[in-house]
Amino acid sequence: MKATEIKLLDFLKGPKQFIIPIYQRTYSWTLKQCDQLWRDIIRAATDDTVSGHFVGSIVYIEKGLYQVSAIPQLLVIDGQQRLSTISLILSALGKAIETKAQHSDVTHEEITDYYLLNKHGKDELRYKLLLTQTDKTTLFRLVENKDVPEPFSKRIMDNYKFFEEQINQSNVDLMKIYQGITKLIIVDISLSRDHDNPQLIFESLNSTGLELSQADLIRNYVLMGLEPKEQESLYNDYWFQMEQGFGQIDYVTQFDRFMRDYLTIKTGSIPKINEVYEEFKAYVKEHRTISIKDIVGDIYVYAKHFVNTALEKESDEELRELFSDINILKVDVAYPFILEAYDDYKKKRISRDELIEILKSIESYVFRRAICGIPTNSLNKTFATLSRELDKTNYLESFKATLLLKDSYRRFPDDSEFIRELGVKDVYNFRSKNYLLFKLENYNRKEMVDTEGYTTEHIMPQNPNLSAEWRKDLGEHWKDIQSRYLHTLGNLTLTGYNPELSDKSFLEKRNMKGGFADSPIRLNRDLASLSIWNEAEIQKRAQVLAGIVTQVWGYPVLSEDVLTKYRKREILQEQTYTIDNYPHLTGEMRELFEQFRKHVLNLDSSVKEEMLKLYIAYKTTTNFVDVVPQKSRLRLALNMRFDEVIDPKNLCKDVTNLGRWGNGDVEVHLSSTSQLDDVMALVRQAFKKHVDNGDE
Repeated sequence: MKATEIKLLDFLKGPKQFIIPIYQRTYSWTLKQCDQLWRDIIRAATDDTVSGHFVGSIVYIEKGLYQVSAIPQLLVIDGQQRLSTISLILSALGKAIETKAQHSDVTHEEITDYYLLNKHGKDELRYKLLLTQTDKTTLFRLVENKDVPEPFSKRIMDNYKFFEEQINQSNVDLMKIYQGITKLIIVDISLSRDHDNPQLIFESLNSTGLELSQADLIRNYVLMGLEPKEQESLYNDYWFQMEQGFGQIDYVTQFDRFMRDYLTIKTGSIPKINEVYEEFKAYVKEHRTISIKDIVGDIYVYAKHFVNTALEKESDEELRELFSDINILKVDVAYPFILEAYDDYKKKRISRDELIEILKSIESYVFRRAICGIPTNSLNKTFATLSRELDKTNYLESFKATLLLKDSYRRFPDDSEFIRELGVKDVYNFRSKNYLLFKLENYNRKEMVDTEGYTTEHIMPQNPNLSAEWRKDLGEHWKDIQSRYLHTLGNLTLTGYNPELSDKSFLEKRNMKGGFADSPIRLNRDLASLSIWNEAEIQKRAQVLAGIVTQVWGYPVLSEDVLTKYRKREILQEQTYTIDNYPHLTGEMRELFEQFRKHVLNLDSSVKEEMLKLYIAYKTTTNFVDVVPQKSRLRLALNMRFDEVIDPKNLCKDVTNLGRWGNGDVEVHLSSTSQLDDVMALVRQAFKKHVDNGDE
């Protein structure tokens, strides 16, 4: 590796071409990063005490994978964003100099020939910077001052127009701006393919620009180690197709989330969003027998599923509306199961009608729990493992039974609980209030009403100093009635006349123009025939709406005989699990497990071992350590809070609120007998906690 400090413009001079490999992300700087660079340039331009301004490093392979020519071709490992952005600034500045036609120290032609083009290069060798896909063509056209046809790179165009506007509006002389650019300094870092590992260097770089996403790192990891033809084939056939499917903005914001969901499906545990890359590398290493092409091909299939479901690009209108409803509820953790169910639908393992019923049940399960105030932190584990709990030969029936048999904090609230909680729920301040009222208004309606333009109206006003008319209607206990029912469903409706209705009496609200009797909104129909609004009418309306609500968000129906069958099946499975049911406990992993097992059982005569479907539990009063056998390690869950554990060797991982098989917030990996003593020191802490505290 050779590193040299150099002025950026000197670095660009001379015949050379910087090639952005296909495994690199597309140009990603936003206006925020562009504005910061522009401010730095203006400060350098206007402050004579500033002799130079450091903007980062450019890292490249000096002898790349490309043919030898008179114009050296350099494969850029880090620095694409800076190179692209300075090219846009120089292009915009050159155009401004030419347009103003004033005497200057540098001309448009000189800027182009020195820093943007290779004067004697042919075809694509003519350009200093070779970006990927649509970024490349858009930059070519701008550099040559030609019209940019569609499709073009929106990010390239937006940033170019930003610099064009800043240059034209600036009070700073164009030559001063150019002088500011001449003060920009980089570190020129050239690598040798024979001695440097580009992937390791790429991972360790700490960019001063826009931080790389987990998806960027994954793409680079997949493609960087391949030969050029394999890179191009894999990128064009799969990765570029995924980027196009997501769209530029959604790819940047959503692909990391998708990869988390994908890994959850494949591994059964939910990685933290900022650890997706490391989890992906571990997944690839655990599946060495599967080619990287097959892995990427599988990711591509699920990426299309994600685009259709989470990004709502499904062509089937009814399915798309169901995905939209689920997305409005903001339950991202449901997507590992949704993607698996959608995959089964695409592979014709379930019918369209079965998928619709599954999606409606998911929506109902999540919404009913939200109304009933059940904590959501268990949902990630529920959906991460749901597919594995189903009997795929009786897909829909087993899905319903599995949800209905959830108990405690994972329960599916029945109609009685749902209606009871809905009657007292503060719906007005409920996060999903608009969704609730929209669904009620459009229940059994073919011509859907867009309620976005309407606001939520309190039929009985919020004003604590109610008018005499309202006090009369509500009776002597009006204060208690207002306090109890104000924000509940029975007292809420929709209107486009909220300011006009204000605190008026009920009859005025009913009879005025745009009032309840003059409203096209169905939720107001019953109000039109009433002459008074009091506690009895609020309760009556709440009951009517509750009846509709239980239809909109239905409760799965299965006979008691069917449920009993699945209860027995669960009991039978729990009773018949043995060590042979864990496919990874063979060879060295079996030996390691036996060593660990012996140490744990020797802790105390009260320690019991329980073989479960998803893990092996060791308990006293309750589980203190659970073991998930994996191909190359044992993943241990210690039933402690992460802040309780004493971990001098930093072996523990905080999995608080993450979906994992097993109990507790502490995860430890055991992959060899050499770690056994250190790991057992941690296990003893969890054991002692539960022995000392009982079943806390």
